[in-house]
Amino acid sequence: MVCSRCKMVVKSELEKFGLHPLSVELGEAEVSEQLTEQKKKQLNQILVGYGFALIDDKKIRIIEKVKTLLVDLVHNKSNHLKTNLSNYLSNELNHDYTYITNLFTQVEGTTIEQYFIAQKIERVKELLVYDELSLSEIAYQLNYSSVSHLSKQFKKVTGLTPSHFKQLKENKRKPLEEL
Repeated sequence: MVCSRCKMVVKSELEKFGLHPLSVELGEAEVSEQLTEQKKKQLNQILVGYGFALIDDKKIRIIEKVKTLLVDLVHNKSNHLKTNLSNYLSNELNHDYTYITNLFTQVEGTTIEQYFIAQKIERVKELLVYDELSLSEIAYQLNYSSVSHLSKQFKKVTGLTPSHFKQLKENKRKPLEEL
């Protein structure tokens, strides 16, 4: 789950299913009831219809938590982007960063840093489409050292300069779940 609407949908579906959510946060939900395997399968089928899934595997939960933390960091906590990524993830997940990054790379086929950059570039695209901030303000907000650094990274990932991207009629943004 990567937005407040996602959280509302999940909470609503949990309640329709007869469960009592204790908390519904980005990437995780906690209910007061214990679920049988059959109930888990039924609930998973409902959630899959909305693009979500139940995750029971501990390693997969860690990876999903990493993704959720990074999405939240880029999209909701831009003032925290100056923090050291390895320390941030280690502290939030209570695991050694080497373990986290090796697990992430093994399962996802990409590094945490590449995933983080992809999230930042998608955020840059979003802000360019909104056309409310200058490129300089976007660079500052996303903690790029300079507009030049942002532009080089943007071009490396998208093949376009930020200004060329902004001029396109059909912006080539990806849904967050496809990153």
